[in-house]
Amino acid sequence: MIRDVGGSYRRAIIETVRHFSGWAPEPASIDALKAEGCWNNDWQASMELLRRRGSHPLPTWDVLVQVFSGYYFGGDPEGDPGLWRGFIGREPLLVDGTFFAALSDRGIAWGFVSGAEPPSARFVLEQRLGLVAPPLIAMGQAPDKPDPTGLLRLALALAGPLGPEAPPVAYLGDTVADVLTVQRARQQQPSQRFLSLAVAPPHLQQPGREAERCRYEDQLLAAGADAVIPSTDRVAEHLPLAPRGRQLP
Repeated sequence: MIRDVGGSYRRAIIETVRHFSGWAPEPASIDALKAEGCWNNDWQASMELLRRRGSHPLPTWDVLVQVFSGYYFGGDPEGDPGLWRGFIGREPLLVDGTFFAALSDRGIAWGFVSGAEPPSARFVLEQRLGLVAPPLIAMGQAPDKPDPTGLLRLALALAGPLGPEAPPVAYLGDTVADVLTVQRARQQQPSQRFLSLAVAPPHLQQPGREAERCRYEDQLLAAGADAVIPSTDRVAEHLPLAPRGRQLP
């Protein structure tokens, strides 16, 4: 997790659902849906919230995606990012370019498996963080998480042939789907060591939300995360992992 999407992707879910139903789901409703582990795609999450609300008729898929993109990008997703006027402009970064340089200095290869649309992912990685041709598998380039295809493809590109002789592959995410992706990668490549690191999203790290954050972190651990870490920028200091299930300081 390298950006705070509470005011962008999650806001786009809320506004898309409101657009079609008049009902604005609370952030806790979105957290609960995400905790099910199968709604990593925010378009699908929006449609599912409408379905559960009993909205009728449901929008067509293409119309829902168009409305969602209007809120999120506020312009042509394939066009000039300088013309975007949507929620994407409200994404605080959680790390900077020096974070990735420090990983490289430690001999840690890194890359991204993202549920974001390729234009969104490239904009953040290349323009905002200044990364040059970062290894990336984004929406549409592999099946949606928790399908492990994207993670396995990236791991192969970064670590070479997978197996007992390959270096450990760690994946950091902030949803149950991210954790389940690692679990399913282990099932497909049982001789490869995979590590599942998890972190609570920024909106749950605000003062006064400690109980919600604790419940969310418990869900990540219950899904199979090896450890919950405090924040993305501290991931390097937590490799290798502490014993499974222990929350790291």
